[in-house]
Amino acid sequence: MLDKRLTKIFCDIFIKEILKCNKPGTHFTKDGWLKIMANFEKEACKTYSQRQLKYRWDALRKEWNACRNLNVKILV
Repeated sequence: MLDKRLTKIFCDIFIKEILKCNKPGTHFTKDGWLKIMANFEKEACKTYSQRQLKYRWDALRKEWNACRNLNVKILV
C-alpha cells in the first residue's frame, strides 16, 4: 500500500509518461512501463513490479471515477 507521499510520486510519474505519449490509447506501452518502474524505484526508493503498479493505477482510477460520478449526481 502506498502512503500519501508515495501516491503523489506515483501519480506524478504516470502523468509524465502520459505526456510523453507512452500511453497511446487505453494502456501504457512496454517502454512506458519500464520507465514508470525505473522512475518510481529511483524517486521512491522502493521497488514494485509492473503488476503491483498496475493494480494501484487501476484502483486509483476507480476511486477517481467514483468521485467524479458522485460529483455529477450532486450537481444535477
